[in-house]
Amino acid sequence: MNGEELRDALRSEMASSTPPPPLSTGAALGAARRAHFRRRAVWASLGSVAVVLAVTGFAAVGDPGGRVYQPAGGLPAPSDQSGDTKEAWPTGPDGRPQEDRTARAGTKHDQGVHLLNEVVSVVPDGYTKPDDSANQPAEQRTLRTHQAQFEAKVNGVDLWSYMSSVAVAQGTGTGRVIVEVHDAGNPLPTEPCALAQNFWGMQGECQVETVGAAQVGVVVRPGSDERLDQWSAYRHPDGVVVFVAQGARLDESRPALKQLPFSVPQLAALAVDERFHLK
Repeated sequence: MNGEELRDALRSEMASSTPPPPLSTGAALGAARRAHFRRRAVWASLGSVAVVLAVTGFAAVGDPGGRVYQPAGGLPAPSDQSGDTKEAWPTGPDGRPQEDRTARAGTKHDQGVHLLNEVVSVVPDGYTKPDDSANQPAEQRTLRTHQAQFEAKVNGVDLWSYMSSVAVAQGTGTGRVIVEVHDAGNPLPTEPCALAQNFWGMQGECQVETVGAAQVGVVVRPGSDERLDQWSAYRHPDGVVVFVAQGARLDESRPALKQLPFSVPQLAALAVDERFHLK
């Protein structure tokens, strides 16, 4: 979808939707922070589109080609509160509902930090792991990012996803490794390749890799989508889903890696790795 088609589609969707209630300053800032994180995770995005969709309650961003996508497993979530009949966001550590999908403190936020540290730990020898300045505000970090995001309430249970992105460098090139984890109870596919091709709505050439007794779907060559180069997907027996992805390029301002950090078997093994099996 080109830029003009995207704008027309958004106008049509907005015209047929019930206008959202006026936003508070806190809610607007929360939506902006969430959109900023997703932009960092996919190079650069169409900022105005991300804000419009964040205001309406969708975790969606645009990519450099103007397409809009949702992270795997994205489900409708409650709108900002304007009436007694609307479901509240999950309760934060202060005992009050969150201002949007993202947890910025508490146990869910800590899970996101834990996942980031585990991703850093698996970067192979021969690659460096550049980090942002210690004084860099969290919302401005680009080299190591993490997020814990509320997806939906299913049968009275809150479902969350966690995503961490780590820059990896070798020589003059800089790429990235991304791990995304979804709570048990998510509606994602069960078949390995169907699961892998559900990641960020991307398609590609998929093969099934066997890791011990586990069957892992691995997209070894993407289709027309160039955001990432390879990714694996595995659903644990308890229902937790893990995606592990690698890309040769971190963003358009840096040269790309000449070689991806992981082989296909290694990428499959990481999806099964208990370090990413968040519970």
